[in-house]
Amino acid sequence: MAQNKSSNIGHIALITIAAAIGGFLFGFDSSVINGANAAIKVHFNASDLNLAWAVSLTLIGAAVGAYFAGRLADSFGRVRCMLAASILFFFSAIGSGLPYGIPDFIVWRVVGGIGMGVASIIAPIYIAETAPSHLRGRLGSMQQFAIVIGIFVALLSNYIIVRIAGSANNTLIAGFKAWQVMFWVEIIPALLYTFAALKLPESPRYLISKGRIDEAREVLAKIDSTDVDGQIRNITETFKNDRPAKLSDLLETTDGHTHIAPIVWAGLGIAILQQLVGINVIFYYGTMLWQSVGFEESHSFFFSLFSSGINLTMTIIAILLIDKIGRKPLLLTGSVGMTLTLATLGICFSMGTGTNNGNLGAAGPIALVAANLYVAFFAATWGPVMWVMLGEMFNNRIRAVAIAVCGLAQWFANFAVTWSFPILTGKSGIGPGPTYLLYTFFAAFSIFFVAKFIRETKGKQLEDM
Repeated sequence: MAQNKSSNIGHIALITIAAAIGGFLFGFDSSVINGANAAIKVHFNASDLNLAWAVSLTLIGAAVGAYFAGRLADSFGRVRCMLAASILFFFSAIGSGLPYGIPDFIVWRVVGGIGMGVASIIAPIYIAETAPSHLRGRLGSMQQFAIVIGIFVALLSNYIIVRIAGSANNTLIAGFKAWQVMFWVEIIPALLYTFAALKLPESPRYLISKGRIDEAREVLAKIDSTDVDGQIRNITETFKNDRPAKLSDLLETTDGHTHIAPIVWAGLGIAILQQLVGINVIFYYGTMLWQSVGFEESHSFFFSLFSSGINLTMTIIAILLIDKIGRKPLLLTGSVGMTLTLATLGICFSMGTGTNNGNLGAAGPIALVAANLYVAFFAATWGPVMWVMLGEMFNNRIRAVAIAVCGLAQWFANFAVTWSFPILTGKSGIGPGPTYLLYTFFAAFSIFFVAKFIRETKGKQLEDM
């Protein structure tokens, strides 16, 4: 049996990598704006509020895409949804580099955001439904690993482009500015995602839900040929009396009172808290943030790239640990680490000589270390673990709709943080210090939440959830 499973590892890994390309595009599309936002603000003479909308409305598109992705996946299949997302990424990349003004720039970013939302939901569903239970944590972590690779590549390409052009607002090629070319780099991975989606097998659980048993048998045999008929029986059992999942399925009745099921509250909690700790501020606004507290543009681009490298490295650590240590211990470790490092950042930024263009002085190096330790704690814990748990903590009947709701909540939390950051740290805001102390509060609250409401899912079959 062990030999059989080993002989199929290559096939399983290829499926997972291909599906996770969507995660790469998710990461790239969300972070490419980091190098362009300051230049866009100058190019269009935009206010802090204009910039906030230009960056954050992408996430409303992502929220919409995430909400409908589960239903579309149940109706049309996981693979077709991946293909649709790849097309959205492709056209968004082209249009974002050719805006006439802030309004149409926002439109193209929202198109990409819808693709991000679909990819964020479909990849964990697909990976969870094709990976064997003893590898599901590691393979599920490939989603977050692909996201952080996408973030790193986006910031690396931004850095290289700025080094060549001299500034994000300088002309780079054929009359187009550097910040425009930053968006066009995404065309390449979008085409790769299209090709991969055309080659992927459909999820066996989706096939069984549609009565396509022979096709499901063929897919399962390639993943793990041990007792394929038994696997089909187990999956089929979970679809007895099956009907399309509805929002009402997330409710349960106890002692005559109807309320949201505790497992759904747990999913919503980890999805929202993953964003309220402010992690995406580093990847969406990091370059502008470091410039605002006194660092030069070239140094700020490098700091953002370095933080992304830490993010990538620590995600690899998470992949190695998640099936050994478990999900809950990693979340608790991350919560404690983020609380301490965010508090340090808040104190350092509060020592600046003003809310904007302040010089941190001796606190500057401490802030840089604290920021990268914060990224390290997040990347090794909450980054990948949240996505793995959303993919596996719900039973087959409600998984798609539950993940859709949690994904919607996650994206709205992301929007709230992303929209508010330029305003909170802008000319009329409270400044970077108090803003980071606000993120510290949510990190501290997450310690209590995980300890009280999160159950371990390590090693459990999806059919046992």
